[in-house]
Amino acid sequence: MTLALPAAPAPAPRRQIFVGTALACAAGAMLIGGMSGIWLIIRGRAVDNGERFPVDFVIPEVASNVMLMTIFGVCFFAQWTVWAARRRDRTHTGLSLFVVAIMAIAFINAQAFIYYTMAMPIAETGYAGMFYAMTGTILALVVIGIAFTAVTAFRSLGGRLRDSEIASAHALYWYFVAVAYAVVWFVVYVTK
Repeated sequence: MTLALPAAPAPAPRRQIFVGTALACAAGAMLIGGMSGIWLIIRGRAVDNGERFPVDFVIPEVASNVMLMTIFGVCFFAQWTVWAARRRDRTHTGLSLFVVAIMAIAFINAQAFIYYTMAMPIAETGYAGMFYAMTGTILALVVIGIAFTAVTAFRSLGGRLRDSEIASAHALYWYFVAVAYAVVWFVVYVTK
């Protein structure tokens, strides 16, 4: 008669991708928060000195508002990716990731339209430099998000459909980008 010990419990999931994404989002939140604080300080000093937003340049507010709606739509579709990945539904996972990428490209297109319409030289005023720094940072975050979407698609559709951690990390990143853009939208586009 042989006696054997029972099997050990399965190890707890480490969730390295999710934790790494959360740390990156925290660092990005500090970046956007710091830039917004500097923007508000500089704008407050300019208002105290009687300076205003350069009247030669008009911000297309419809495009900036559409960008806000688009980025929150991206969050909806990123959450759809999580839902589909947890159910191991390859079709919906692929479709939702494709829609996330298309909407992120639409966001970049709207920002390019704003740059083209404003046609503000970067070195003309201090406002221009800060404007391009803030909006360019958000644009870089969206480009990083598109790359993250591509990596998520390759991992999820390339055979690791049972691993939904990357889909959750992907959704977390887009939630961060949406909140960061909402802050920049309010500080840069609404309050000017």
